[in-house]
Amino acid sequence: MDVILIPGLWLDASSWAPIAEALTAAGHRPLALTLPGTGEPADRAADIGMTHWVAAVVAEIDRSDGQVVLVGHSGGGNVAWGAADARPDRVARVVFVDTAPPAPGASISEFPTEGGVVPFPGWAFFDEPDVADLDDAARERTAPLMKSVPARVPSEPLALRDARRFRVPVTLLMGGMDEAALRAELANWSSFREEFDAIEDAEVFRIGSGHWPQFSQPERLAELLLAAIR
Repeated sequence: MDVILIPGLWLDASSWAPIAEALTAAGHRPLALTLPGTGEPADRAADIGMTHWVAAVVAEIDRSDGQVVLVGHSGGGNVAWGAADARPDRVARVVFVDTAPPAPGASISEFPTEGGVVPFPGWAFFDEPDVADLDDAARERTAPLMKSVPARVPSEPLALRDARRFRVPVTLLMGGMDEAALRAELANWSSFREEFDAIEDAEVFRIGSGHWPQFSQPERLAELLLAAIR
């Protein structure tokens, strides 16, 4: 199976390295992406938004010979869902890593910008449960991997138009939430709850990690991802 690995904000293709190795060992063909404008200066990133990130994934789907699995971590889940909406007949499954399918018009979030880009805000910016399983050594090791992203990407609304996306099977690999906890959270976000409830085949598994399992628990994430693909 062709597996397209979509990083979240501030991450590039290298963030998927241990996961890609596990996929290759299992006989799959992983393609880890670095999305447009990641790590680029503002004059080269200013015009890049969510639409361009989705288009980059759609281009990779079109290059594939058959069905693909899309895997999106965090904000990369928005990108994956947008690409599934654009090519619902080509996507065998979408796997969300510690995020949920976004509703039409949703954006990732708002972050401080500097000079037309959004730099990595540092580990202290995030809630403790998100980073609790990243010790000091892991934070020091991974912080240099973080790159700025175009300022438009996190705040640009996601366009979703094709109801056939609801027929694409979905797996949610959640860091700390099981299905009951996820549904309780979605109850506070009516448009997200409606999006999730409309999906015909959805499954939820708890990783038992923070928000970056590819750094803190790559073996567990790879195991669950391989099971979802099977």
